[in-house]
Amino acid sequence: MKRSIVRRLFQIISLILGVIVMNFTLIQMAPGSLLDIMTSEQQVTDPATLQHLKHLYGLDQPAIVQLLRYTWSVFSFDLGYSYRQNAPVFDIIMAQLPSTLLLMLTSLGVAVTLGMIAGVIASVKVNTAWDVVISLAAVFFFAAPTFWLGIMLIIFFAVHLDWLPVGGMTTIGGKFGPVGQVVDVIRHLILPALSLGLFYAAIYTRVMRASMLEVFSLDFVRTARAKGLSKTRVILAHVFRNALLPVVTLLGLQLGTVLGGSVVIEAVFSWPGIGSLMLDSVMSRNYPVVLGVFVLSAVVVAVANLLVDLAYYRLDPRIRSR
Repeated sequence: MKRSIVRRLFQIISLILGVIVMNFTLIQMAPGSLLDIMTSEQQVTDPATLQHLKHLYGLDQPAIVQLLRYTWSVFSFDLGYSYRQNAPVFDIIMAQLPSTLLLMLTSLGVAVTLGMIAGVIASVKVNTAWDVVISLAAVFFFAAPTFWLGIMLIIFFAVHLDWLPVGGMTTIGGKFGPVGQVVDVIRHLILPALSLGLFYAAIYTRVMRASMLEVFSLDFVRTARAKGLSKTRVILAHVFRNALLPVVTLLGLQLGTVLGGSVVIEAVFSWPGIGSLMLDSVMSRNYPVVLGVFVLSAVVVAVANLLVDLAYYRLDPRIRSR
């Protein structure tokens, strides 16, 4: 197991290097730079000042030198400096990252919980009305775009029923106690987490249903039934655990896509996370922040995949024996 963890850590380092090189190259190919924004927004036209700014941000160096310097700074835990916020990139991202992680983890929790419950019910009640309804709901939520679903939820629950807030993370000007603040954040979190989570719940439902039906047909399940075990015990102790492996694998693969999907949901619900920061940074050519977001996102996804691999190692005894 230690050898596997060390191998995965080397893979994470290789992944970060690949992310840096690829995104740095793409940004070099993109039109415009921060100097263009400075000259247009802040009306900086003095050639001497522009030359000083180019030297200050290292833009007067060849691209390969800039790449090597940036790579070294990343592995020295320095993501650069943002001229727009006038602060280190790491501090800016850390200020926004908790909001995105909260949305991501809540959405995944909704998706995995609903998906597994619906998948188990559909497999146990296969070819019944339960199975048909759950399968149709899964197809609907998988086909519906997340931004459209978010807008529909806003119209129904926030505008029509007035049960939940339209957007944001907290009530502006609201004065609550510690418990009231937590409740306020939860109320703002429900709609964006549902919008993102229902899409992935549909996928987990289909995967869990197919996996459960496959395990139901195996010999050891028939043996358990022949021994006179109750249906509930057969499902929970013999079928459910073995059917979890594809779901765990899918969870690791989807962490990156959930992060990408949260960017759209953050824009719909004005959620103050990495997505909002990313859009603002791209529009303002604030490339140090853009690169920093890519690098930290890659690290978060890689570490999460490592944890999923450890869970897989725990669930499947065949992997432990290799």
